Amino acid sequence: MQQRFIELGNGYTDLFELIELAKANRHRLHGMLALHTIVADQAVTSPVLILKPTDPGEFQALYVCLEGIPDPRVQPNKRYSLFAETAAALGADIVELEVRPSSSFSDKNLFYQYLIGILRMNRLIPPLQ
Repeated sequence: MQQRFIELGNGYTDLFELIELAKANRHRLHGMLALHTIVADQAVTSPVLILKPTDPGEFQALYVCLEGIPDPRVQPNKRYSLFAETAAALGADIVELEVRPSSSFSDKNLFYQYLIGILRMNRLIPPLQ
């Protein structure tokens, strides 16, 4: 199975796209995540939408608005509220994790491999087959 992060932007419109992807693919919804980190002394959150693998093809998409929302635990905000409301409407729990920032990796692909490893270890996505 191939699992890959698909990075959307980090603005309001990108979050709306993430939310629409969740609603349109509710039958494929596997989970929703909030990845918390610190970037340039700012606490930020990356909302993630995990879809079930395609059949056929065995491709699992993980859509992310990377480090684009202020951390709601520090600064409540409308963007995270919209993400949380969507999760509630779809009957999904948001799993929250603390992760290293993407800037601590020399290449963004390494960062995404790091995240996939964490998600597999925590059994939030299926293991490599």
